Amino acid sequence: MEAAAIVLYPSPPIGHLIAMVELGKLILTHHPSLCIHILITTPPYRADDTASYITSVSAATPSLIFHHLPTISLPPSLASSRNHETLTFELVPLNNPYVHQALLSISHSFSIKAFVMDFFCALGLSVAAKLNIPSFFFFTSGAAFLASFLYLPTIHNITDKSLKDLNTLLNIPGVPPMPSSDMAKPTLDRSDKAYEHFLASSSQFPKSAGIIVNTFESLEPRALRAISDGLCLAENVPTPPVYPIGPLIVSHGGGGRGAECLKWLDSQPSGSVVFLCFGSLGLFSKEQLKEIAIGLENSGHRFLWVVRNPPAQNQIKVAITDQSDPELKSLLPDGFLDRTKDRGLVVKSWGPQVAVLNHDSVGGFVSHCGWNSVLESVCAGVPIVAWPLYAEQRFNRVVLVEEIKIALPMKESEDGFVRAPEVEKRVTELMESEEGEVMRKRTKAMQNEAHVALGETLSSGVALTKLLELWGKTG
Repeated sequence: MEAAAIVLYPSPPIGHLIAMVELGKLILTHHPSLCIHILITTPPYRADDTASYITSVSAATPSLIFHHLPTISLPPSLASSRNHETLTFELVPLNNPYVHQALLSISHSFSIKAFVMDFFCALGLSVAAKLNIPSFFFFTSGAAFLASFLYLPTIHNITDKSLKDLNTLLNIPGVPPMPSSDMAKPTLDRSDKAYEHFLASSSQFPKSAGIIVNTFESLEPRALRAISDGLCLAENVPTPPVYPIGPLIVSHGGGGRGAECLKWLDSQPSGSVVFLCFGSLGLFSKEQLKEIAIGLENSGHRFLWVVRNPPAQNQIKVAITDQSDPELKSLLPDGFLDRTKDRGLVVKSWGPQVAVLNHDSVGGFVSHCGWNSVLESVCAGVPIVAWPLYAEQRFNRVVLVEEIKIALPMKESEDGFVRAPEVEKRVTELMESEEGEVMRKRTKAMQNEAHVALGETLSSGVALTKLLELWGKTG
């Protein structure tokens, strides 16, 4: 009898790959006889190197088998795009023949029970359908954003304006009133190729056998209920089953620079440090870095700050080209490092985020609101100052501030710039104010909910059991 397998198809960004690998590990924990195959695509832009991560995962978990698909060169007209979402979407149809080949090859030795795709890979659905393999989507963001993603065709049909020009509050089922300008960045302009891709992907989701989402019931009850009740899709479109199986987070090693961070934190008082870190792609201009530094210095609070090189002039503020380590003295205000050396640590390029957030000394997190970072913060019980930069992060800020109530918003000017007094104000509020303390208690309560959610008799455990039972009956 053929061994049973699940095939996972993540999109290239490392945050999406990590979430998909954690899904694979979770499946193996509950169903160790399954083999998990992961299809790896070479990103069409510079991203955090995934090779060392894949090597370490393979060594630790041999039941996760990685298949590297052939490298694809995008046509010059696309390769010059400055939008990393567009680049990722454009890669998928070009990849489909290789995905087909990989699935056929795996099916010679295994009985494939399910094909699980990242939402960027939605156009891969047709490949699995041709081979009669049940297809599922793994949504690496939260349920509120999933609700908005499923609702996008409805919004598209009721207006002919771009979201960036609507200047209105959108009433999306299960989501707090959402300023149209805070919808996911790639969906703001109807004439943008990325908008077309999002719309097309949204129409693929109802054709799947189910949607797995990295969240848990008590974190986003309203959004999950709205989706399950079919409120986010047009009346004649059935909603596939939704499986909230989160929180799925990964613990990165603390070696090298990580060890330096953690050693410094060991010498700081409990709950006294603000951690500033902005994801694997987020970049700030030199001017913005200086404003952050002044705000931190004036706040008087202890801080651990991960700083990356600014983008080159006229480049987008997303790291899709190679990044060298920053030269801190030339980027930050004169004397800043000396004046703050007793209460601050500035780390170049990378820090062990999960280990830092779980350190007793850390009491607040200034974050870009990427969903992995949100879940890591919740699981560590650390409240957030929400400073979104790209993708769906402005949307996440509204949800974190208005619905989940575990974040304060960083207020930027129209051009997205944040002045030093705003940085100082928000850091001080988070660390000193009554509102900050209420948020801290709420985040700690959510931390407990997150830890119990994965229990077999609780929400995420039950959702996973249903999924595994379904896969056990397939084929």
